[in-house]
Amino acid sequence: MEYKMTIAGLERHLPLCKVTDDLYIAGFIMFDDVEVTVACATELLKSAPDFDVLITAESKGIPLCYEMARQSGKPYIVARKGAKLYMQDIVKVQVNSITTDHVQTLCLGKDERMKMEGKKILIVDDVISTGESIAALEQLVETVGGNIVGKFTVLAEGEAADRDDITYLEYLPLFNADGTPQ
Repeated sequence: MEYKMTIAGLERHLPLCKVTDDLYIAGFIMFDDVEVTVACATELLKSAPDFDVLITAESKGIPLCYEMARQSGKPYIVARKGAKLYMQDIVKVQVNSITTDHVQTLCLGKDERMKMEGKKILIVDDVISTGESIAALEQLVETVGGNIVGKFTVLAEGEAADRDDITYLEYLPLFNADGTPQ
């Protein structure tokens, strides 16, 4: 089963993936889709407020964040899923995402924190569903003294589309076991 949709003017067929017996989600993967990544970054930047730095989690949002940074000429930061040897004075938060089967930790080191302190930060992700990943990034940005000026995502899944604190390009429904939208 798959779900056909148009994203940033491009038609895509997303496979339906089982979460539970009664819940399926459409799999949106930007890693190997340069065309959709560039188009989505262009569209999201059209509505972005003035910002200094972009941030995303170490996840499928990395290509989007990179492309938005490339097009805007602004730096980007990736909150890592674990502490790395090069990181000093680490700040950590935990996140439980619908697409991951375990609690994850997101980390920033001193170098990343210094780039964000007192700066206007744009949070970027590929899909928002439960909002857990965005909340973890918000917590990290606030902890290091950054000023969140926007939260941008390509797709808002299910009830996330009802949020008024995010900017997204397209709505993505949740699905029943038979492939019909909920």
